[in-house]
Amino acid sequence: MILKIGITGQAGFVGTHLYNTIGLYPEKYERVPFEDAYFDDTARFNAFVSSCDVIVHLAALNRHNDPEVIYATNIGLVKQLIVAMKETHSRPYVLFSSSTQEERHNLYGKSKFEGRELLADWAKSNGAKFTGLIIPNVYGPFGNPYYNSVVATFCHQLTHNETPRIEVDGDMKLIYVGELVRLILDKIDQQLSDSNSISVESLLVPCTGECKVTELLGILNRFMDTYFRNGIFPQLNNSFEINLFNTFRCYMDIAHHYPVNLVKHTDVRGSFVETVKLETGGQVSFSTTLPGITRGNHFHTRKIERFAVIKGKALIRLRRIATEQVLDFELSGDQPAYVDMPIWYTHNIKNIGEDELYAIFWINEFFDAGDPDTFFENVE
Repeated sequence: MILKIGITGQAGFVGTHLYNTIGLYPEKYERVPFEDAYFDDTARFNAFVSSCDVIVHLAALNRHNDPEVIYATNIGLVKQLIVAMKETHSRPYVLFSSSTQEERHNLYGKSKFEGRELLADWAKSNGAKFTGLIIPNVYGPFGNPYYNSVVATFCHQLTHNETPRIEVDGDMKLIYVGELVRLILDKIDQQLSDSNSISVESLLVPCTGECKVTELLGILNRFMDTYFRNGIFPQLNNSFEINLFNTFRCYMDIAHHYPVNLVKHTDVRGSFVETVKLETGGQVSFSTTLPGITRGNHFHTRKIERFAVIKGKALIRLRRIATEQVLDFELSGDQPAYVDMPIWYTHNIKNIGEDELYAIFWINEFFDAGDPDTFFENVE
């Protein structure tokens, strides 16, 4: 059975990652598209709700000058979902994203706590399954600076010539968006395959990284000095630092940062070029490609990769998945240069010269998480 999964707040930070990841497993899941405008159109919203086996309710207002607006909006969205499920006689498995801010007793936390309680009561009354996820701070690629997390804000500021400022050096409990998405999908699989699973539950999602704000900024500053300014892959000591590094890379102005020219040392013997400098390990390989041939057309969700051309002419193309903008970079062995592949960007390399193309590739996954990492998709 292929599960039909809908995500309110699909266009948001977590929603985008969840929607894209679900799309990687068409043999298991079918995505039911959602638009924020559905909240203003009862017929379309009810059609969405009635189409879903699973609804992940992420839609919420996180920030506003008036906390009362946050509270009223978030409670209103929950009540609207409940009304739609009642009117359509639907009993999807509902997962609700709450927050550890429940314990702070502010109006945002209050809206999350009460929303979770409302959905739990609906599930109990209607014999449906429900999981209330109490989630710590979420970070990862493509989050909105000044809105989603301090990680997004710091990464944006550092890579755009701004100076981060620390207002309160508190302890932070964090979870990487990819880890949260994996937890949500595992929970869906568990609940809908196990008849003995708990029907209505609250789950305190464990953090996967913990540090002070000053420690976070220190790590990101190290990435800035080592990688952004000098092109050296930094030492990454654990999965938390790997996830931070992949997050940091996605806030760079990729279109204008690459290609990065390499220093070419020439003497009577020929030439010498250092293509990859690193404080960590990995795998180095090379390829030869005939004129007109394209390699690649895939993207990674974890691996870190660098392409360098040492002979011939190449066109490297990148496109962030689920978007249409394609970034083109022409490289030549006459001026050795490299382009790094951000995660969630499908990429390829084509020989656009008349001679054979020689290219070097460095790649490192650091830790094998066991799940697939490479997915094929055309850049164009």
